[in-house]
Amino acid sequence: MAAKNPIPLLTPYSMGEFDLSHRIVLAPLTRSRSYKNVPQPHAAVYYSQRATKGGLLIAEATGVSDTSQGYRDTPGIWTREQVEAWKPIVDAVHEKGAVFFLQMWHVGRVSTYGFQPNGQAPISSTDKGITPGLDGVDWAPPRRLSKDEIRSVVNDFRVAARNAIEAGFDGVEIHGANGYLIEQFLKDKVNDRTDEYGGSLENRCRFALEVVEAVTNEIGSNRVGIRLSPYTEFMESIDSDPDALGLYLAKELNKFDLVYLHMIEPRFSGDEVPHELLPIRKAFNNTFIAAGGYNRRKGNLAISENYADLVAFGRLFLANPDLVRRYELDATLNEYNRTTFFSQDPVFGYTDYPFLEEAN
Repeated sequence: MAAKNPIPLLTPYSMGEFDLSHRIVLAPLTRSRSYKNVPQPHAAVYYSQRATKGGLLIAEATGVSDTSQGYRDTPGIWTREQVEAWKPIVDAVHEKGAVFFLQMWHVGRVSTYGFQPNGQAPISSTDKGITPGLDGVDWAPPRRLSKDEIRSVVNDFRVAARNAIEAGFDGVEIHGANGYLIEQFLKDKVNDRTDEYGGSLENRCRFALEVVEAVTNEIGSNRVGIRLSPYTEFMESIDSDPDALGLYLAKELNKFDLVYLHMIEPRFSGDEVPHELLPIRKAFNNTFIAAGGYNRRKGNLAISENYADLVAFGRLFLANPDLVRRYELDATLNEYNRTTFFSQDPVFGYTDYPFLEEAN
């Protein structure tokens, strides 16, 4: 960014070994256009449109195994076909000079029989299901993982991370947020186990930290971030003391020297930046990314107040492929079309949002 007096969001930043030219991050966004769980060529267009030299992009949540799926046409990284399909997408982003991380997930109980191999029950920390009909879906009752099975899932994350690096990604983000499998272990309103993976705060965090350890051992901590959302209640994943959960995890994650911690804000409105994540930000040693409800003004405040190092933008970036340029110029933004967020069309609502020059 060549502006003489750049806004805070457009100042350079070093995230470990990655020299970023600005603080605006593409948040991971499920787009449901990876047919039969295989990334498609149109994703190369979509991500490269949003890539800038020295910018950080985080790819959409990507399954680590055939049991990890819970939504239609979301990508995977567990088969050879998927790894090969990701390669040209990563290349297209790198050609723009951007840094590209892959978010890895397992949805756990946020699934149905139809998404599971052989129509089996989804797996989770618990056998308590999501309320049937929530979000209009007939969620299948989950099956509680055994300790041996937990070790197998940890290994799935490890192999997926190795596959991501083989596909060319610069690193991976472990999805520990939004009510999916890792959070089903973390939060005490879901996790009702009585073994070493349940009960105390330390026990509930054990699975997450085992995943982190396996992944960092496999590809190096300089290539690993994690996303957490202790304050959200998505998919009935609630904790009785989110402050303690977030703070404990931040301190434990320091032991692994992760390149970043990506935190989802509690829901907020108004023009001021909430500071509920500040204790977690202060406790974590490395790069801190804040996400949720940010716009240009709030993002600039978060950076100028040293509340966050980077700010992730979702829907605004989805609808404005040149969001970085628009923020530089303080230009008008395209409005997003919520009805096309998860549609299967490879162009409409996906790669056809106009750039500023086209809009004018």
